[in-house]
Amino acid sequence: MDYPSLAVFLEQGKDVLANGPVALILVEDLVEVESTIRHHLNAGFRAVVLFAPTALQLPADLSAAVHRIPYAMHAPDALINAVNPVIAACPPTTWLYYCYNAEYLFFPFCETRSVGELLAFHAEERRSAMLCYAIDLYAPDLGRCPNAVSLDEAMLDRSGYYALVRPDAEGKPRERQYDFYGGLRWRFEEHVQTNRRKIDRIALFRPQPGLKLQANHTFNIEEYNTFACPWHHNLTAAIVSFRVAKALKFNPGSTFDIHNFRWHNSVPFEWHSQQLMDLGLMEPGQWF
Repeated sequence: MDYPSLAVFLEQGKDVLANGPVALILVEDLVEVESTIRHHLNAGFRAVVLFAPTALQLPADLSAAVHRIPYAMHAPDALINAVNPVIAACPPTTWLYYCYNAEYLFFPFCETRSVGELLAFHAEERRSAMLCYAIDLYAPDLGRCPNAVSLDEAMLDRSGYYALVRPDAEGKPRERQYDFYGGLRWRFEEHVQTNRRKIDRIALFRPQPGLKLQANHTFNIEEYNTFACPWHHNLTAAIVSFRVAKALKFNPGSTFDIHNFRWHNSVPFEWHSQQLMDLGLMEPGQWF
């Protein structure tokens, strides 16, 4: 269903937000939008809300399956201006998720379990948010794939990831919080703004009064930004993403300096959760 604006959706689409999980897909360009939608529908999201430019054309089956809102992702604060009004309109029982086009959510055992099962277990552990890592994908041959996107030949880095303690305003370590780095943002950091180099994202969460997403993919309520509860490890997930590779090739300041994303630690992505767990890029916690 199409809505003329976000405000109209929030007024008329209350039933959409009443039962989750709900995926919010933010469309920055027209690359792999259809595959992104299909992936998340197949993952078990009950509803997909698409923030997309008017130039996007979808096949009839997908057009009927999503709730579409015209939106310009290149406007200032586009992310938080899209997500925070939805948070404010949602009941606290609804799980929300957000990603961009050409991004794909993976979680432990996602080949046989749904995202609803994942979040039901996470809620039983008294968690209202889940840490996700944005893991860069890229095409192996930029000559054949000048936009750096190839689903059939996608590659990722098997190493080079690290974490630093996240300090508070006084410079003291925040409890159970780290800033995570790696992938293309790390290898090509000279082309990435300092405040955009982190790969952690709290992409799965339940709203509560006063909750707000911040531009750096953290929330204003500190417990939402923690990677685990105090007593044991919790589930984490991964969002495999062509977003950084696309940006590095689209940006005039970097495209001519980058001729190949591959290096000695590049491996083919198998499109399977086990590979991501084996590489330590997501955590099954107590979920077996």
